[in-house]
Amino acid sequence: MAPSDEQVADIEKGPASDVDNSRLDSSTKKEQREVHDPAIDIDELIPSDNIVIQWTKRVEHFLALEVRGIHRVKSNEQSPKATLSFLQIVVLWFSINTASQNITLASIGQGVYGLGFVDATLTSIFGAIVGSIPVAYTAGWGPWSGNRTMICARFSMGWWPVKICVLLNLVVLIGYSMIDAVVAGQILSAVSPNGSLTVEVGIVITAVVTWLVTTFGIKIFHHYERYAWIPQSIVLLILAGTAGPKFDIYSKSTVTGATLTGNRLTFFSICLSSAVTYAPGAADFLVYCDPKIASRWKVFGATFTGLTLSFVFTFVLGTGLASGLHNDTVWNAAGTGTGALVVAGYDSLGAFGKFCSVIAALGLIANMVPPTYSSGIDFQILGRYPAMVPRYLWNTLAVIIFAVCALAGRNSLSEIFTNFLALMGYWVVLWIAITLEEEFIFRRKMKPTFVWSDWNRQEKLPIGIAAVMAFCVGWVGAVLCMAQYYFTGPIAKPIGDYGGDMGNYVGFAFASLIYPPLRYWELKKFGR
Repeated sequence: MAPSDEQVADIEKGPASDVDNSRLDSSTKKEQREVHDPAIDIDELIPSDNIVIQWTKRVEHFLALEVRGIHRVKSNEQSPKATLSFLQIVVLWFSINTASQNITLASIGQGVYGLGFVDATLTSIFGAIVGSIPVAYTAGWGPWSGNRTMICARFSMGWWPVKICVLLNLVVLIGYSMIDAVVAGQILSAVSPNGSLTVEVGIVITAVVTWLVTTFGIKIFHHYERYAWIPQSIVLLILAGTAGPKFDIYSKSTVTGATLTGNRLTFFSICLSSAVTYAPGAADFLVYCDPKIASRWKVFGATFTGLTLSFVFTFVLGTGLASGLHNDTVWNAAGTGTGALVVAGYDSLGAFGKFCSVIAALGLIANMVPPTYSSGIDFQILGRYPAMVPRYLWNTLAVIIFAVCALAGRNSLSEIFTNFLALMGYWVVLWIAITLEEEFIFRRKMKPTFVWSDWNRQEKLPIGIAAVMAFCVGWVGAVLCMAQYYFTGPIAKPIGDYGGDMGNYVGFAFASLIYPPLRYWELKKFGR
């Protein structure tokens, strides 16, 4: 029988661990627990003699930045003091996701797909609810395993194949931050006198603040998200109050028949993708929590609650603003899919409305911090040498990349939404299909189900042949059924004039069908 996770954790301390511990009295143990900070004090599993790396690590320790990147938080390091309650996890996700970018996303239901208020609202909300389920599932891995999300993915994808997922996830993380930066820049520019503050300057401002928060790590991250939702919620409630009377809840869809069905399906998929792409980073923020307090079901329920509440709130605002474009010339001039529409919603409040718009723009930082933080960790998973580079340097690189991309793509936000989000959602659902089957079909028979301390032992992880084959077959299904601006698959094409995007669902089904028989063969052939 495989040793339990707790037993393995004890073995990692060394053969003299029990003898040394027996010599410590209870007061010394208590003092050590209080002094030890798992975010800063870690075992250096991958030391480096490089002078530059050593100097950057001195900076890291001097500024008390979070040192821990991909290194596992052991069970004896997960303490009640670092554990978030159910309500705190709800607030964390609500704060992260209550952002103006979701308002602009929901508004394209009418602007791009010709959906009326009811059609756009229902498809967006239910898409987000379905997409939030995988996020809630992966979030529970944090306390349970002590590992970051993409490290947990090694236990289903294998050591080398998981790097494909990591690269795709980096595109998602940096891409989302880019979208947020563009929306924030547009809002800040729209409220400035005669556009004196350009979109470019607004992008740089939000990028700098995001860099500051993510550089210091998880403690500042949690403190920021704990309070960021308050001003953001207040100004969005004000937006609902001042703009709500102009919402046209009886607006009809401008497309009919099969085209309406296809557009509903495609918009549903886009909103699902906007939620599901949180899944590859959801566990990153909860690894310090005690699993005895923050159980998997508790984390699942809290994550799902926080995300769905925030999506419902922001999506209704977005579809409402889009429905009222014909009722207000200022709204109509702003157009859908831009941060300027949020500013237009405050137009009747004058100077106070501009102040609210600034708060809404800065509130986007709460949505930029999590993906930027996770990107610093994911870069380390790419190899031995990237793992030597401190997390905060990778965060800095991620900020530079998304800021540059935001500056380049600031005039094409609607196209980015419709093309980027759906495409990035495909790979996530394929990975989720593989992961669910790995746990519930194969790992449930093992005791323990996962030996999480094997996170950095290639010989203990799956080969990954089954995962790669299922991933590729799933991609074939997704491509056959995708409906995007740049390509419409042959199966999706017959649905109306523009096709209907079914890539997420068919890809999930294809991967789910091919993985179990291949995994049975892989286990029989290689034994891991």
